[in-house]
Amino acid sequence: MTMRFMHNTENVVFLGPPGVGKTHLSVALGMRAIMSDIPVYYISAMKLVQTLKRDYDLKRLEYRIKTYSRFRLMIVDEIGYLPLTGEESNLFFQFVSSRYEKRSTIYTSNKSFSEWGEILGDSVMASAVLDRILHHCTVINIKGESYRLKDRRKNSLQTERRREKNE
Repeated sequence: MTMRFMHNTENVVFLGPPGVGKTHLSVALGMRAIMSDIPVYYISAMKLVQTLKRDYDLKRLEYRIKTYSRFRLMIVDEIGYLPLTGEESNLFFQFVSSRYEKRSTIYTSNKSFSEWGEILGDSVMASAVLDRILHHCTVINIKGESYRLKDRRKNSLQTERRREKNE
């Protein structure tokens, strides 16, 4: 929360299973940056890749990359929920490279780094992407049970106890 990672142009990666708070924490850091008048942009990984692909097809990729580089902090959420095509992986690499050592980015993923080759469809591409992301980076690996499922189980247990009590 000191935002030192931004002053050092470093990245943050939150890893962990669904429901453990990766997005919540990344948005909290984004809000903290906004309160310090730092421009922030939040986007899901799939939306990012779709936007890059659209602008590539329209011959506007360079413009889009420059637009994203204006944000001192970007949050790229949910890497790994869907695999990328070769073209999408290449575009994601270009995005990562454009921000490397220039701007900070927070990434969230439900996949370990060893699985990024599957996500990007190419282990060499994954190595190149991870090399740039992790060079100046804090990695926070969150373990635990989904908060959403905990609440659901808790509510189910309470409902079950009420039924038993009423019977």
